Amino acid sequence: MAVDVARRITHWNKKFNTYRVEATLEDSRARMAANFASATAQLCAMELKVKEVLNLSKVHTIMYVPYLDFARQLYKLSCKRGVSGDSFALAADVLLKHWAGRGLDPVVLARIRTQVFDIGEPAP
Repeated sequence: MAVDVARRITHWNKKFNTYRVEATLEDSRARMAANFASATAQLCAMELKVKEVLNLSKVHTIMYVPYLDFARQLYKLSCKRGVSGDSFALAADVLLKHWAGRGLDPVVLARIRTQVFDIGEPAP
């Protein structure tokens, strides 16, 4: 038992050696920064399109946050989870109903779905 405890502590110390962690992160930093910059640019472009839809729909600016949250959930499904096609249309419809239930205008949500993400209504 004591040998196992000592071995685990030794492994933990190796794993959390700050010099080793720093070297590992330094090797990956440039790639991580490029990935973050690319993802941020895509997210900001999507949010700008959503704001244009909201502006044309005469949505008050105080209500932008929940609509942007809806759009970010769709974005996460499409980019991070790789959902597409009929599955994406079904998931978008579920999210639309969820946010409409929270008091958002379903017509505006549908505009975001179709104009920003090019998703139609799910097939019956």
